[in-house]
Amino acid sequence: MAGYALDRLLGDPPRWHPVAGFGRAAGWLEQRLYADDRRRGALFTVVSVGVPVAAGVVLERSCHRYPLLTGVLTAAATWTVLGGRSLVREAEAVADHLGAEDLPAARRQVARLVGRDTRTLDASEVARAGVESVAENSSDAVVAPLLWGAVAGLPGLLGYRAVNTLDAMVGHRSPRYEQFGWASARLDDVANWIPARVSAALAALGARWVGGSPAEAAAVVRRDAGAHPSPNAGVVEAAFAGALGVQLGGRNTYAGEVSDRGTLGDGRSPEGGDIARATRLAIMVGDAALVVAVIVRLARA
Repeated sequence: MAGYALDRLLGDPPRWHPVAGFGRAAGWLEQRLYADDRRRGALFTVVSVGVPVAAGVVLERSCHRYPLLTGVLTAAATWTVLGGRSLVREAEAVADHLGAEDLPAARRQVARLVGRDTRTLDASEVARAGVESVAENSSDAVVAPLLWGAVAGLPGLLGYRAVNTLDAMVGHRSPRYEQFGWASARLDDVANWIPARVSAALAALGARWVGGSPAEAAAVVRRDAGAHPSPNAGVVEAAFAGALGVQLGGRNTYAGEVSDRGTLGDGRSPEGGDIARATRLAIMVGDAALVVAVIVRLARA
């Protein structure tokens, strides 16, 4: 709870972020292990995830006689691995640029949140990109780390963030990472399977918070989530589309290649104001996920 509160109040540290340090270390290891081969990629994943998990195990066992120290470490780790506040800040900046009718600035800003080519997007497509990023990252950057921390403590917190960071680094499909990144991408799919569905359920339950219908959100998930190429992002984005009454999905361009993300929802095309509604829903989902995580942790205890 303390770690979640720190994230809500402060967001990510502006400098010396531990996750950024992990990314640099993983990049160094990639340079030494890379080969266009799944076995090399699996070795890279095992080492990159295994070290943070082992560090979490050692820290917990070393401090188990000192509950206060364990609490401080858990709060610090939770703050480190969460990204809810920073996500909201970035998304609100996109909405502000759209509100000021500064489309070039909005395109540049949303490029900080998504991997697609944003240079030719119109205002509605920029808004869609912002809403989709808020939806997906409400699960990846908030719900999933909270649940993994509840289930597995420090090793769960550090291990999950390592898995998710590797997926962002090497898990996308490209000529370089088609084989090498396979293990990281599949491990991220497994790690996020339950959190994504918890996120979707919480978003559907909170639909009235943003003027939507829980029944409509649930219906969109059941009908449309499978059209998305990601087994997890599709579930969460469909829930947000139904809750917000907008249509998400469509065609995105990644490094010159067009990817069909399916059609999620029956509503109108997103607008700049929908990003603010999406962030309100994401905050509600994060707060509810904290309650779920605390209950899970108390049940384990």
